[in-house]
Amino acid sequence: MNKNLFIISLPNVITVTRILLTPLFVIFLQSGLHLYALLIFVVAAISDGLDGFLARYFDQRTVLGAYLDPLADKLLLITAFIGMAVLQLIPAWLAVIVISRDILILLGIGVFTISQTNFEIQPSLWSKMTTCTQLFTICLVLLSLMVSVPNGLKSFFFFLTAIITIISGGHYLFVGLNILHNKMDTDQQ
Repeated sequence: MNKNLFIISLPNVITVTRILLTPLFVIFLQSGLHLYALLIFVVAAISDGLDGFLARYFDQRTVLGAYLDPLADKLLLITAFIGMAVLQLIPAWLAVIVISRDILILLGIGVFTISQTNFEIQPSLWSKMTTCTQLFTICLVLLSLMVSVPNGLKSFFFFLTAIITIISGGHYLFVGLNILHNKMDTDQQ
């Protein structure tokens, strides 16, 4: 990883663009402009994979990008799940699960920071599966506002998203507790 904060790199510009698209998505969603909300959300979702690919391909991974990318993802997804739960487009319990996992992760980062525990932000396979499932579920629900999508299919993805999100949260909790346990062992020596 490029240790300097090379802010003006293509991946970081794409990530910042995703952050800036989030309020636009909310405006379209709240205004009932579902096609525009879907298009903005799809562009933001594609940018999520694109910025990481470009950062690796062109070796433009930066410290800023390592922090900014997951924050951009969290902002987009939390905003989408809250907005869609408020509009009763998705079940409130699903939004609670998604948000609770992200709060758990942020609390873990806070504990690591306070305890001066060194850690590196590395998304796990479960985390990537969670993000993909959450993005797909939001797209499916937005699409269902314009074309007929069976309720059973939406329900399937609600439960799949919940299960994968819970497993991912449990995985992060397990990894975080191991890191803290190892730090305590090291500190006692």
